[in-house]
Amino acid sequence: MNLVNGQIILASASPRRRELLHQVGLTPEIIPSQMEERITSRDPEQVVKELSKQKAEDVAALCTERKALSVVIGADTVVAVDGRILGKPGSEREALEMLRLLQNREHQVYTGVTMIFGDSKEQITFAEQTDVHVCAMSQEQMRAYVATGEPMDKAGAYGIQGYFAVYIKGIQGDYNNVVGLPVGRVCRELMARGWRLF
Repeated sequence: MNLVNGQIILASASPRRRELLHQVGLTPEIIPSQMEERITSRDPEQVVKELSKQKAEDVAALCTERKALSVVIGADTVVAVDGRILGKPGSEREALEMLRLLQNREHQVYTGVTMIFGDSKEQITFAEQTDVHVCAMSQEQMRAYVATGEPMDKAGAYGIQGYFAVYIKGIQGDYNNVVGLPVGRVCRELMARGWRLF
């Protein structure tokens, strides 16, 4: 079945996720999930899978009349160092603490994705992991970065696509996963189910 004109519903208000979908020619409708997140695990990979599933199911329940030709995509991204999840910093001091943990070492970024296909009622959930190596940073450099304001709405207190690119030594895995959505894997799942992109 050719679902080239199917509707993508993104259960997220993230401008970065929307931009990544636009980059590959997909124009999602944005319907952010309003549900209260429930976490039952401490394992970063399981956490992002759980949260993406909750978000996608919440929004899919609101879109029953459009389910037939739609796919709902829920996603959640966390940064983890030594298995410890770093969320968005609540203050500049917390952002500095996170940067101290990340600098001069490798950490992991996990994004969980749940896709609910309206035509078949199929639901898939997966997680992608990318290893990110950050250069050594001085206290002055960390303070200057925090002063830009960029870390304050980012998991792990940094955005790889912004000023922080200066301090990225290397990555292993999907770059877009670190930005917020493994868009290549999302598209491969769509194509495997009859979507023709571009």
